[in-house]
Amino acid sequence: LVHGAPLEKPSPLGMPGLFPGRVVEVFDPNSIAANRVSQPVIRRMLEAGMKQLTGESSAEAAWRRFVDPADVVGIKINPSGAPACCSSPEIVREVIRALEGMNIPRRNIIVYDRYSYEIDLGSYQALLPTGIRIVGIENGAFDVSGYDMQVYAQADFFGEWETRSYLADIVSRGFTKIINIPTCKDHSASGVTGCLKNLGYGSFNNVARTHEAHYTYTDPFIGKLCSAEPLRSKSVLHIMDGMRMVWHGGPLTQVQDFILPGKTLCLGTDPVAMDTVELETIEKIRREHGVPSVWDHDAKSLTADENEYYHDPRKNLFYRQPGHIASAGKLGLGVWDPAKIDRRRIELT
Repeated sequence: LVHGAPLEKPSPLGMPGLFPGRVVEVFDPNSIAANRVSQPVIRRMLEAGMKQLTGESSAEAAWRRFVDPADVVGIKINPSGAPACCSSPEIVREVIRALEGMNIPRRNIIVYDRYSYEIDLGSYQALLPTGIRIVGIENGAFDVSGYDMQVYAQADFFGEWETRSYLADIVSRGFTKIINIPTCKDHSASGVTGCLKNLGYGSFNNVARTHEAHYTYTDPFIGKLCSAEPLRSKSVLHIMDGMRMVWHGGPLTQVQDFILPGKTLCLGTDPVAMDTVELETIEKIRREHGVPSVWDHDAKSLTADENEYYHDPRKNLFYRQPGHIASAGKLGLGVWDPAKIDRRRIELT
């Protein structure tokens, strides 16, 4: 059961957005070197990607398709995995710069995630411009003060005592638009964590209850959360950070052996199409390293030892559920058939 907020009319900008099925990949070999991201290069990549996504001749016109000066914009980061791999501050700063170029004042730009402590680990307070609000929805276990009790998803997975997951109040009542900046990673339960999981599991509480050794209900719960209003209508643009790509140990790994410099930004309005491309990318890297697919459900690969999981790419904590992406597509959130995805690649030098 998903109990969303009543809307007069769902926004046409909401998922799958203005450009269903379109995914723009921008690659620049100079975007990251010695594990340091180049902000000037990111600016060039972001401008090229926005123009290709929208068909506009200028980056300013492209941004105008999604936001206007009256908006209060939430930027959904993924600090999970900091400091090794999280939403790059350089990308977040460039998104803020673009929003300011749309005459949106800093007080109306809010960077957010569920967990305050993960935001702290990423040092976002020190790395983002002054005047930008940075909000961690939860400040400790069982803190529900930042959630809207009127917007929730209800399901009983393993007989848990609390069967509801509530949407963050700042999402339901605060923002008018959301720009999603996920990272490109595998995930021990959902297979990958991309646009959909970053939004759903990063905006609702009480979601870890969907997996318990060695089973997970991330499929279909991730899609169900993203279909809830007003999260669906407010999420207008997704910019996936592929500067670093985690192909094993996600989402929290700090093991550098499993983190590659991807040097890529992906842009789109369709989170399903973007996550489909992400899944193909992670699968390709895993094949190249000779390790099992994230679709693999061999019981011999399972372990209850997190340390073993983080250091052995042949092991996993759960029977992963990458099928959550297609399930979200069937809910109308986007295009999941690779043959129907309009995949555009730009290579900058």
